[in-house]
Amino acid sequence: MPTKKYKAPLSHLLNPGHSACAGCGMIIAARLLLDTAGPNTIVTNATGCSEVTTTQYPMTSFKVPWIHSLFENPACLASGILAALKVKGLADKTNIIAIGGDGATFDIGLAHISGMWERGDNVLYVCYDNEAYQNTGYQYSSATPLDANTSTTPPGKYSEGNDQKKKDMVGIALAHGLPYIATATTGYPLDLIAKVKKALAIKGPKYLQIYTPCVPGWGIEPKDTITVAQLAVQSGFYPIVEYLNGGLSGKTKTTKKVPVENFLKLQKRFKHLFKDERGKAEIAKIQKIADKNIEKFGLLNS
Repeated sequence: MPTKKYKAPLSHLLNPGHSACAGCGMIIAARLLLDTAGPNTIVTNATGCSEVTTTQYPMTSFKVPWIHSLFENPACLASGILAALKVKGLADKTNIIAIGGDGATFDIGLAHISGMWERGDNVLYVCYDNEAYQNTGYQYSSATPLDANTSTTPPGKYSEGNDQKKKDMVGIALAHGLPYIATATTGYPLDLIAKVKKALAIKGPKYLQIYTPCVPGWGIEPKDTITVAQLAVQSGFYPIVEYLNGGLSGKTKTTKKVPVENFLKLQKRFKHLFKDERGKAEIAKIQKIADKNIEKFGLLNS
């Protein structure tokens, strides 16, 4: 007797059954991204949590064509798929989305992403920014913020955690002259959805950087994922902005500036900053970074 084909009970293009943590910001972003892009979508995916949690052989949570290559390769793979679709006359009917975490985007795959952007390929590149190599043990990446405790930047007698500032990946994208660049966060899902729609309607290379809290890597409670993401924006720690053809076209403002320590204190990766005067001085440095973001982008409603 033939086996009855399993039919997924939900309409989402990223189904449950994955192994991501409860409260995972990346999974929330992935579901919003795919449901907005729709079924006529092909995804290329770098190594990372977004890959290993959703495609454990022989199963997959994706209901769209999905291809995993190397850590650094989703941009190259997306370019190849685009070329093949052009030959078949299907390029204008298919959304091509390349996905990577901040390690794959800010670090390992940066040269390949730069090449794709320079060629002007009609691909949306999406970065799930959880500010470290979370999948392999919470190691530092160049997206890791100042003073964060990671497994390779632990605080101690001579250190308050990571001593490097976060790389400006949006600035790098702007230098390539992309027609559409934006940041978003799982804390504001409607904004994220609107930006995916806008990006996919524009021809050419696009970059969307989504702030995705990591429950174990940041040391937060699963119930606080959305709250932490919102506090990052409301404090100015993580500006939510949008650029069209190089010009700032949108930003998420806040009516009342939230002290950055309200954002930091919910995360174990920053708990060492609340122990002594040395830590208090570091919080003041982070507050200055947030204040500078608010001033630079005009994020506070007057």
